[in-house]
Amino acid sequence: MYKVFVNDKPLFLTNEVAKETDFQLFLLESVDIEQLIVKMFNNKIKKAYLYYPDEKEILKKVKEKIPVCKAGGGLVYNTKGEVLFIYRNGKWDLPKGGKEKGEEIDYTAMREVEEETGVGKLKIQDKLQKTYHVFKRNGKYKLKITHWYSMTTTFDGVLIPQAN
Repeated sequence: MYKVFVNDKPLFLTNEVAKETDFQLFLLESVDIEQLIVKMFNNKIKKAYLYYPDEKEILKKVKEKIPVCKAGGGLVYNTKGEVLFIYRNGKWDLPKGGKEKGEEIDYTAMREVEEETGVGKLKIQDKLQKTYHVFKRNGKYKLKITHWYSMTTTFDGVLIPQAN
């Protein structure tokens, strides 16, 4: 099962039908995914399941219905064990950003952390999980798949947040 966030609402991709009543179930093969996303963005649906019988193919089928963009980000620890966060759009978040053409995803993660925070001397420790969320850009909904990495830094300078 995958969990895709539409704002803060979960959209579960599943090959099982659960006996719950606090969500709506849709068939991936026949759903108008854009209409479902619009309803979730507009708070008309708070939690939904997309059903497809083949668990190994479910994410591939979703990617056929909505454009995908890849991103990389970091869970960054300094030498004191403190974690690096950014504050944007009224929320605390981890630094991340979009993959550029021809770029390896681990490089994307390090580049984006440095661009967004000014923190250098980054070293990847481990690959963490991927996260999935839907966002809207230029009037189109997209599925962002973010590859997360655990990183360390010995940086001890002034943090310079990215203005935009």
